[in-house]
Amino acid sequence: MSKTWFITGAAGGFGRLWAEAALERGDRVIATARSAERLADFAERFGTAVVTVELDVTDREGVFAAVERGLRAFGRIDVVVNNAGYGQFGMVEEVTERELREQMETNFFGATWVTQAVLPVFRRQRSGHLLQVTSEGGVRAYPGIGAYHASKWALEGLSESLAQEVAVFGIHVTCIEPGPYATQWLSHGSRVSDELPEYAEARAANTVEFEVGDPAATSAAVLALVDTEHPPLRLILGLTFPEIEALYEERLATWRAWEPVAREAFGAPRIAPA
Repeated sequence: MSKTWFITGAAGGFGRLWAEAALERGDRVIATARSAERLADFAERFGTAVVTVELDVTDREGVFAAVERGLRAFGRIDVVVNNAGYGQFGMVEEVTERELREQMETNFFGATWVTQAVLPVFRRQRSGHLLQVTSEGGVRAYPGIGAYHASKWALEGLSESLAQEVAVFGIHVTCIEPGPYATQWLSHGSRVSDELPEYAEARAANTVEFEVGDPAATSAAVLALVDTEHPPLRLILGLTFPEIEALYEERLATWRAWEPVAREAFGAPRIAPA
């Protein structure tokens, strides 16, 4: 059976690719973006199978209105993709209050508003799949992009709680964690804080070169994800699993080494009141 998707940030990158893949296989899509003009070609190519909506995900009322508009058009929503977001580059000391708040408003609060808007729909349907695009930056961190990581780690934590809360309704939650891809994210989807000269040495020491993947290759994986009966809570896309695995093994080793100290910190066992 065909599915109805609600996708934020559908004007480019993963959002556009996944919207096109869904439409090309016969699904229906509510495609949203900050600029409706960038979605005009969708209507021309796919006709009544797509509804385009101009949406700034930081506008909570606008998010709820966009979901309602999609429902009026198609009657149901089966898959929601929280893709809208950008990266704020800068050392933690360099990021201004405004930059940090705007980063969280889009990447975390925006995704949260979409989540809250669609949950009543999913609960009524007793079905639905929420895809949170958190990136590998939601499970690991690099220097110079702490604000971005903070937004994605926050979304991962929220989503892990959410998955347990809504399972009884037949609702699935998956955090999609792409590694580096050639999506023009660095050139068009990021902002840079003013640099402090004191961090020049640290910046130079932490310069990293990435092998980037073909973003079009992710579409088949996402379609397979939404079609499976038992989707995972997390899905890494790309070649970053070995690095993430090594990072978690290091964390486990550290926790084990410090376990005696942790146990001593518990003190004498007590029975907590019911």
